[in-house]
Amino acid sequence: MRIFSILLTALFLALASSAAVSPAWAQETGANAPDYSEWETVAKRAEQAVEAAKASDSALTTLRAQIVEWRSQFQTQLSTNDSRLATLREQVAALGAPPADDAAAEAPEIASRRTELNEQLERLTTPRRTAEEAFSRANGIISEIDAILRTRQADELLNRGPTPLNPALWGDALSLLGQSVHAVWSGTYQAWSTPSRRGEARDNLPLVLVLVVLAVVLLARSRSWSEQLAVHIARRESQNNSGFAGFVVSLGQIFFPLLGVYALILALGATQLYGPRGELILRLLPAVGICIFFARWIGSRMFPASEAVNSPLGLPEINRTEGRFYSMLLGFVLAANLLVLSMTRFDRFPVESQNVLSFPLIVLASILTFRVGQLLRNHDATRGGSSLTEENAYRNSLVSLLGRAAKLVAIFAPLLAAAGYVTGAERLIYPAILSLALFATIALLQEAVNDAYAFFSKTPTGNEGLMPTLIGFFLLLASLPLFALIWGARVTDLTELWARARAGVAFGDMTLSPSTLLTLTVVFFIGLFLTRMLQGTLKTSVLPKTKIDPGGQVAMVSGVGYIGIFLAALVAITSAGIDLSSLAFIAGALSLGIGFGLQNIVSNFVSGIILLIERPISEGDWIEVGGQQGYVRDISVRSTRIETFDRTDVIVPNADLVSGTVTNYTRGNTVGRLILKVGVAYGTDTMRVDGILRAIAKDHPMVLENPAPNVVFMGFGADSLDFEIRAILRDVNWLLSVRNDMNHQIAAKFAEEKIEIPFAQRDIWLRNPEVLQGARTASGSTHVATAAEPVPKGQPDEAVADVDSDADTPDAPDRA
Repeated sequence: MRIFSILLTALFLALASSAAVSPAWAQETGANAPDYSEWETVAKRAEQAVEAAKASDSALTTLRAQIVEWRSQFQTQLSTNDSRLATLREQVAALGAPPADDAAAEAPEIASRRTELNEQLERLTTPRRTAEEAFSRANGIISEIDAILRTRQADELLNRGPTPLNPALWGDALSLLGQSVHAVWSGTYQAWSTPSRRGEARDNLPLVLVLVVLAVVLLARSRSWSEQLAVHIARRESQNNSGFAGFVVSLGQIFFPLLGVYALILALGATQLYGPRGELILRLLPAVGICIFFARWIGSRMFPASEAVNSPLGLPEINRTEGRFYSMLLGFVLAANLLVLSMTRFDRFPVESQNVLSFPLIVLASILTFRVGQLLRNHDATRGGSSLTEENAYRNSLVSLLGRAAKLVAIFAPLLAAAGYVTGAERLIYPAILSLALFATIALLQEAVNDAYAFFSKTPTGNEGLMPTLIGFFLLLASLPLFALIWGARVTDLTELWARARAGVAFGDMTLSPSTLLTLTVVFFIGLFLTRMLQGTLKTSVLPKTKIDPGGQVAMVSGVGYIGIFLAALVAITSAGIDLSSLAFIAGALSLGIGFGLQNIVSNFVSGIILLIERPISEGDWIEVGGQQGYVRDISVRSTRIETFDRTDVIVPNADLVSGTVTNYTRGNTVGRLILKVGVAYGTDTMRVDGILRAIAKDHPMVLENPAPNVVFMGFGADSLDFEIRAILRDVNWLLSVRNDMNHQIAAKFAEEKIEIPFAQRDIWLRNPEVLQGARTASGSTHVATAAEPVPKGQPDEAVADVDSDADTPDAPDRA
């Protein structure tokens, strides 16, 4: 019963904590100081109760709530007059330091003003000191009460009672249970025997009949109607890849039957024909209904009967049928445990009878949990046609781990109960079941979010979207308090943790709290959003209408981004109230780290800023650095991306571009020089070759007329007379195409003019030719070359004609 009560209480935890710190209440307590005399009385009474440690858990919890309320008042008092105190301290600091000796007496006006300001400071700081002392005292009392409650909880878990396997205890336990059930009917009979209640029941008979009929219809048919409608919607919407509507409709399997339970409670309440135990059962009916209907809903969604319903688990049909059956039985076991536990405590059953009555439920719950764990081990995320991605493999391992844990708990819990540790077994098996239910709920909500995202974004699936993943992460994060409550944490533990988190963590004179971090994050992202909007406006609307070159536009947009991010961070820190002077030590440590470990990153960052300011290279330039050539595609803070002529990206650190040698072929303009080497055979008329080459260069449309192309007779090579064509091109990006065109024209013109293009020749000399001649004769050969016979001129061993030499000219993309 305790587990279900704390789960219901957790639903109102956020509202209670927000109401406790509402602005109106804070202003009221800030205006009126706490009554310290009354606090002294409460504190002494609390300290006496803690010292005695004999009060019940409920009494200690009530006392703790009172202390927490007082502590909230003291905490509010601590922040009173902060701005006024800061102003007074600044005024005192403006007067300067007081004189060190009487010889240098300060002016009477300054001394009088200093005394007056110090008196105001003392008068304003006295209530803060009193509140600090009371706040510390309240914190200590709360910590002592929490320690007592945790000790009692641990003792209860480790307390070993009579074993439920003792047959001598079974008869008494069953007898007491029969007496409790008989007492329920006895209370109803006594109520019927009372004329006033019987008359009231007759008067309310029409209302009772209507409510009973409504309850019967809702309990009997609403769940099946909701399930059929959900399956119908899932089949209809399967073509649109959206099961969100089916998920919402399926919630009617919980909502409408619960309405039927409430209608039944109203009907029975209108009759007034029940006793104290009947009233207890009526109070438990909503929790019983939640256990049963929620378990059946989870079973229908996690183990659907129809393939059209999306399920986080990949199981065959036979396993899904088992899963629905086990889920329903687990709901009934939880409801039965709630009823038995409440009845045994109401009638004050002895411990041995409670253990005997709880043991069968623990065993049944363990068996069902073990079977569910086996089903989870059979999960396969690739069932249904999905590929085995990294995400599916991780999901398989996670579900398998949950199944293994469920099986271990199911084995260990009955053993604990059989040994007499029934309370420990209950605190193990039932939280494990509730944890599995909570995991299933999170998985179903994640599937619903994916379906909704796929529907609204018009995408085939929502699994690949970032937003559904973030929502799933926040769902898991929000479920952590529920997991803590399920596994024994008290609501007061969570409220205390939240109070400490709201108070923040102190770093010297600076305190970081959730509100501070939230303000910092929100203001920074607002500044970042405004910066991106300004960058977009400059890039698309303002700068294109100016005469600034594209590289300058990119530099200006990047500079605005850096300045905007810096200003956003500065405004966010100031808005959050963080004192930057308190971060001096951290800044010093970071500077040391930068000096040793981050120097390369800082160097690249500074180099990136230099590149954007000086702009030795711009996006679209053809550069060569470190033996790599290509076009500059992007200049970022740390590095520059170069696209080579092979269409590969080379990432160059900015420090290499600033400190190293960089060749920029297109800086300022695209004009560049072509050097084309040509070799002709010895004996050729050099002036005729000069004229042919000069005419070819002048006739090419990419060659500039001014300066005119030139042909240079470079010298006498080992195999040829060497010439070079040197021409200035209109666009150096077309260098390779121009080189290709000229080579074709030179080859055609030389062939027409009977000008020979030489190639390297090699003479082969054979040692001991008589040996080879004997071998060739034996094999039937008729001829062998000797030392006196040179290799024919047309068949060289190695022939190289280097007409298109790239030794001195960088390669370029083919733009033909």
